[in-house]
Formats: sequence, structure tokens, C-alpha cells
Amino acid sequence: MRILLVGNTGVIGSAVEARLRERGHAVLGATRTNAERPTDLSDPESIAKAVDQAGEVDAIACAAGHAAYGPVGELSGAQYRDSLGNKALGQIELVLRGLHTLAPAGSFTLITGVLGTYPVRTSSAASAANGAVESFVRAAALEIAPRRINAVSPTILAEASAKAKHLFPGVEPVTASKVANAYVRSIEGAETGQIYQLF
Repeated sequence: MRILLVGNTGVIGSAVEARLRERGHAVLGATRTNAERPTDLSDPESIAKAVDQAGEVDAIACAAGHAAYGPVGELSGAQYRDSLGNKALGQIELVLRGLHTLAPAGSFTLITGVLGTYPVRTSSAASAANGAVESFVRAAALEIAPRRINAVSPTILAEASAKAKHLFPGVEPVTASKVANAYVRSIEGAETGQIYQLF
């Protein structure tokens, strides 16, 4: 398959790209610093250009997205808008643009996170963004067939748990390798409208 992967240089994205390449797929990376496909989820035009540059693909996946963290009373309205605009609306824009270049039986795989289901203190912006993505996936799946759409929702990453594990007492971290397997399931499988919860 020919796959456009947004966010292929992060911890999750790198693991996803490696796993997809191991399985014989051609991966086209897209990040803020990518020379061929510079992509900022906060910038719809950069998303459009990256999708157009990639051309027809069999799958479009995203392993990127940013959200602000802080107490509800301290986060500004702008920080909430930026969080929703990047992680939620940015991925929705990727789907809207990708509908024009995705193969008829192709798939979208988006990313959310445990905070959409189990929020913690300071996570209200991230929780809102994750919840929006998951609701979009379930609704869009009803309309875009035969194309498919799913989301991967990991808990705290083992590779990055040192920074934030105190926020998730009693939660077992998940490895980037396990997250990558969920992307493979979404891309190579037949399911649609699913949220692959890894926690």
C-alpha cells in the first residue's frame, strides 16, 4: 500500500512508520519540517498541499496533534481553541482533503488518547479534543463507505511515561510498538468506525 503518514517522526509516528515499512508498505511522511510535505495541523492550507503532493494513496494516517494542559480556570479560551483547532479540526481537515485522493477502498486512521475516556486533572483541553475526534470518527464512518475510518486511542506511552506517569496512578503504560500494531489493524483490516483503545 501507499500510505500518507502525518507525524511520522514522533515516538508513535516513528514506530508506525517502521512497522508499516516492515510489512512492505510505502510510507510518505508529513511533518512541520518535512521538505516535500510540510504539514501543520493548525494550518488547513498546509494539510491541503501535503495531501495533494502525496497524490492517490491507499491510506491516510495521523500520529500527530497538540493540546494545551492546565487547570480549567487558568487555560484561556484561545488555548482551548488552539487545542481543538490542532488535534481535532486538523485531523478532520485531513479527512476532508483526503477524501479526494484516497483510493475508493482506502482508510483513514486518526489518533486520540486515553484522556477522551478517562480525563485527569489539567487535561480538559486534550480531553475535549480527543472526544471530538472520536465522535467524528463514529459519525463519518456512516457516510464515507466504502472508505473506512478508525482512531487509535493509547494511554500514556511507556517511552514517555517518566514525565507524566504521576498523573495516571495505577495505569499501565503502553509501548509505541503496541500502538503501531493498532495502526496496522486499522489500515490493513476491514473495520470502520472503531476506536482502538489501548489502556
